[in-house]
Amino acid sequence: MDIQPKLHIAMFPWLAYGHTAPFLELSKFLAQMGHRVSYISTPKNITRLLKFPSESSPNLFFVELPLPHVQGLPPGIESTADLPIQKVPYLKKAYDKLQGPLAEFLKTSSVDWIIHDFIPYWIPPLAAQLSINSTCFIIVGASSVAFFGPPDKLIAGERQRPEDFTVVPEWIDYPSNVAFKQHEMANHQKCEDRDNPDFFRWGSAIQGCQVVTLRSCPELEPEPLNLLSKILQKPVVPVGLLPPPVPSPDGVDDGDETWVALKKWMDGKKLKSVFFVALGTEVTLSSELSRELASGIEKSGLPFLWVVKNHPFIEGEMSQDILLPGFEERVSDRGLVFRGWAPQMKILAHPSIGGFLTHCGWSSTIEALSLGLPLILFSGASADMGLIARLLHEKRVGLEIERNEVDGSFTSDTVAKVIRVVMVEKEGEPIRANAWAMKEICGNIELGKKHLTQFSRYLENYKSITQSNKWS
Repeated sequence: MDIQPKLHIAMFPWLAYGHTAPFLELSKFLAQMGHRVSYISTPKNITRLLKFPSESSPNLFFVELPLPHVQGLPPGIESTADLPIQKVPYLKKAYDKLQGPLAEFLKTSSVDWIIHDFIPYWIPPLAAQLSINSTCFIIVGASSVAFFGPPDKLIAGERQRPEDFTVVPEWIDYPSNVAFKQHEMANHQKCEDRDNPDFFRWGSAIQGCQVVTLRSCPELEPEPLNLLSKILQKPVVPVGLLPPPVPSPDGVDDGDETWVALKKWMDGKKLKSVFFVALGTEVTLSSELSRELASGIEKSGLPFLWVVKNHPFIEGEMSQDILLPGFEERVSDRGLVFRGWAPQMKILAHPSIGGFLTHCGWSSTIEALSLGLPLILFSGASADMGLIARLLHEKRVGLEIERNEVDGSFTSDTVAKVIRVVMVEKEGEPIRANAWAMKEICGNIELGKKHLTQFSRYLENYKSITQSNKWS
């Protein structure tokens, strides 16, 4: 006899890899817990996710909704990773047009819960109309959510200027230095849909849903989590950090020529001697800043592996080589520059890697800390990456590269100094020790399962709107 699924749960992430991937990890777990899960996204995003190995489940289904066209969005683009930041507003407008197709799916699919991102602020009223429970899954940590504050203040737009976000807000009731730099907020405003700004979307999505879910845990962020239920005025349920499984450093995938080549290079380096450099799928630096970063990496004198993305757009033009002339030749004895996609978690898990120069995306930092790696914090200057940089610097698991508050500039000497402190200098020993100790939280698979199981049970026991006989 077939066992009927406990619940039918729809998942609807924003069209960015930093969102689609954690939504997928949560989907896989819920499917393993016996729920029917419909993961809804656009065709190219689903195809991209399915390229990566994942645990299959008979309860996990992928639902493709073609992305409507809007003027200003280049044809065939379905992800922020393929756009310059100033084109992202058009992607948001196209995404909003999925409301109709999504509603048709929900009407005909006996969904009990929809777990949605904050960008589709229109989901909670739609879900309520269809007697479906909704929870906004925020894929960042509690400290960032606490900084943004009460939904009504976000909807009202009480903070407008970039400098309004450079101070710790008055509702933070615990010691904290987590705030934005002016250049980070100025940069983020480039991706705003002026008709529906991100803070309006964020506030509306949180205010309208019944439960807020976020990628955090009380072991890492106890004070922010305690505060959140007060300022959001609704249940806040953490799902844990969703750490990825640690790959075997000795494993070689058949046919994965990229990994074979990278592993061979790393195998020739000493234990924990190499720092890994990766700035995510969306961060785009000017040629000037990229060369300053390269100069600092060179001046550090330490072995490194730098993955440089092949980004198709910089200010609307095809990207060009942004490294210093002759850079690769000068560092060829100790450094490797790799262009294109590379298996980040496999690289981080290799024994030769001793530190991570990161853009401070939440997923990347969790991956590194799950392995106990200290962080060289270089804020990507978009989304909440600046807040994450301050948080991790505050926790002393990494050291932030200082940048000019207004224009985000920095010097190569500063870059080199921070790299050396984090990697080899005596001054950095506490940072390396703190990062290693963080494995017990960020890399604790059993702790992660505990929080995920509690979340699954919360959904099962929630009675507000769920219809009791949908599967009868």
